[in-house]
Amino acid sequence: MNLEDYADYDALGLAQLVERREVSPRELAQTALNAIEAVNPKLHAVIEIYADRIADLESKTLGHGPFRGVPFLIKDVGPHLKGRKTEFCSRLCQGMVGEVDSNFATLLKASGVNILGRTNTPEFSMASSSENVLYGSTSTPWKLGYSANGSTGGGAAAVSAGAVPMAHGSDIGGSIRGPAAWCGGIGLKPSRGRISSGPLYDEWGYGMAMNFVQTKSMRDTAVMLDCLAVPQPGDPFVIKPAPKPYAKFLRPSNRPLRVAWSATPLMDAPVDPEIAAAVKSTAKVLGKLGHRVSEAAPEIDLPALDRACLGIWFFAFDRRLDAYGAKTGRKVGPETVEAGTLRFYEFAKSVSHVNYLDALSYMNRARRAIGGFFAKHDVWVTPTTAQTGPELGLFNMDVDLPPEEFIAREERVQQFMVAYNVTGQPAISLPLGMHSSGLPIGVQLGARPGEDHLLIELGAALERAMPWRGRKPPIHVARS
Repeated sequence: MNLEDYADYDALGLAQLVERREVSPRELAQTALNAIEAVNPKLHAVIEIYADRIADLESKTLGHGPFRGVPFLIKDVGPHLKGRKTEFCSRLCQGMVGEVDSNFATLLKASGVNILGRTNTPEFSMASSSENVLYGSTSTPWKLGYSANGSTGGGAAAVSAGAVPMAHGSDIGGSIRGPAAWCGGIGLKPSRGRISSGPLYDEWGYGMAMNFVQTKSMRDTAVMLDCLAVPQPGDPFVIKPAPKPYAKFLRPSNRPLRVAWSATPLMDAPVDPEIAAAVKSTAKVLGKLGHRVSEAAPEIDLPALDRACLGIWFFAFDRRLDAYGAKTGRKVGPETVEAGTLRFYEFAKSVSHVNYLDALSYMNRARRAIGGFFAKHDVWVTPTTAQTGPELGLFNMDVDLPPEEFIAREERVQQFMVAYNVTGQPAISLPLGMHSSGLPIGVQLGARPGEDHLLIELGAALERAMPWRGRKPPIHVARS
């Protein structure tokens, strides 16, 4: 299989070739390696290849789900895989190895994907760009030297450049959706509790983080959600399932939804006019599809929300880093972590259990206020990011800023995403526009908790009405 043909398929398309025995999983793995080698010297998206999952791949080691044999990359965060390195792209954690498979990894393997390497991320997945001292900086494939966002920038860049059709992502404040926006792909953050965080965690990120995938087709998104949304023994709670399999929601529906849209900033930071125009155009298309569309937005005090996030994200963060250091025989300091990370490490020592409980209390109030808005609207359409991707070097952890200033600076771009992590609602970024700069524009849709299926339904409708599959970035395996 040549690289251009390989990159034209989505994940289900490749799996169908395997099922028909037109290509073997081992041949697909080798093609994926060739694709990664074609674009990675420019993108710096992939930081490790698992050689035993390519030339020595045995088909019997693959699950029998709908993605059997499909090449897949996992983000350097977790840990998720027993016996594989998870370094959080940090010198502190160099060489650290996972002790067990996470439930997420077990379900991934059952889906049939062939996990053949790791992708780049900012140190400890904390910045809005996938840049780090250990492995370097990931570019969006749309413009060399420009950010792929974070923290799943490596995975999103690899998918959009055609290296793999699907990759792991995780999202605690926009880390699936932001990279999808700046790399021109699809990024769904599922509802809280939709995908198990066990066995090492009850709720990853104290309930604010979810694992899922970066894709380039809505059918891959829907079918993988069916594979991963399987409650596991010991999960702290099980949320209501969708009325039917997510793949069934790919079909057109005649039911009208109440759709609100807004591109008005949530803080004193502008929204790029072309991004605002893309949101408005999306709303018009949804209106033509029969939905009841109006311009509206919930009341969100983003600075207060960010202060509460600091009290949750960094509660015991210092103890976590100390524990990693104990595993690797290193101490936290300027030689092992980046300047911003060290700032947050010191800040975490001042975050008490009282701060943590106060933050949870504020998030409860914010969640209920935003929930009131969604009682009147089924879906809210906004920009994913307020700006397109900037040049590399602006957002990373190697910057010496006080924590509140660091978060506020990043939120100027990411302002529309974190509320969904607070509320636990599902949200998706779709590549529904192109900027005059040549960079992609992401439009975000959010729904009520547990109603991930509405985002699958609308995403599929928009994929038909505003197709994006024909776009190829300048850095792409088909152009190599």
